[in-house]
Amino acid sequence: MYTDPKERMAITAEINTHPRTREELEECYGKGQVWDTQELRRDFEVQSFLAPYCFVIRKSDGKQGVVGFQHLPRFYFHAVFEE
Repeated sequence: MYTDPKERMAITAEINTHPRTREELEECYGKGQVWDTQELRRDFEVQSFLAPYCFVIRKSDGKQGVVGFQHLPRFYFHAVFEE
């Protein structure tokens, strides 16, 4: 899912061709599930980027996960964590 370059390029292009506002992202993913860069740093330790994904560790419980992101305006969203 995360390593197929063609799939990632297509998803990245779609996200960045039609970027959403924070409010639109919150409608899709819920309040508290959208972060700007400062909020992301507060809640997560960033491990790496592989657009359109950011691999993170959640500071509250140490779980590893993935969040999506768009370039401009830069928002991170759709956090998925290991069970």
